[in-house]
Amino acid sequence: MNFDLEEGMAVLARTPSVLRALIEGLPRGWVEGDEGPETWSAFDVLGHLIHGERTDWISRTRILLEHGTEKPFEPFDRFAQLESSKGKSIGELLEEFAGLRERNLQTLREMNLSAEDLDKEGMHPELGVVTLRELLATWVTHDLGHLAQIARAMAKQYGNEVGPWAAHLPVLAERR
Repeated sequence: MNFDLEEGMAVLARTPSVLRALIEGLPRGWVEGDEGPETWSAFDVLGHLIHGERTDWISRTRILLEHGTEKPFEPFDRFAQLESSKGKSIGELLEEFAGLRERNLQTLREMNLSAEDLDKEGMHPELGVVTLRELLATWVTHDLGHLAQIARAMAKQYGNEVGPWAAHLPVLAERR
């Protein structure tokens, strides 16, 4: 499937409601449970998504459109949420994420990006030259990957309780 901006934005627009349906109002064990050492819980992933909304996707889109490959993107701190989410509830994080995502999608719409814009290049600090199309496709894929990660972490909370069915539940064996 080729990247289509409108279709990608349709997926991005749904992420807040998917997260809300999946984790809002659940007991702490479900939202704070992870997959083991050095893995993230739903709470951690949500904080990470918020940090990305604040510092990554739209910021990098602007840098790419304004400076091309002349100015590299700012490095992204993949673990900033471990500090910035402290003391917040899952409800607060869900609200914050939904508001940020709505504003970012509105900003993206207001950019009126053309097919030519999607082919413009920018400079990633680790990956080198990337296109806007790749950046925006990554945003969509990043969301979907983290939704799968949350579901996997949640499934593992009952991993020891399913008995012999574990052999038929690949989600329990998967780990990133």
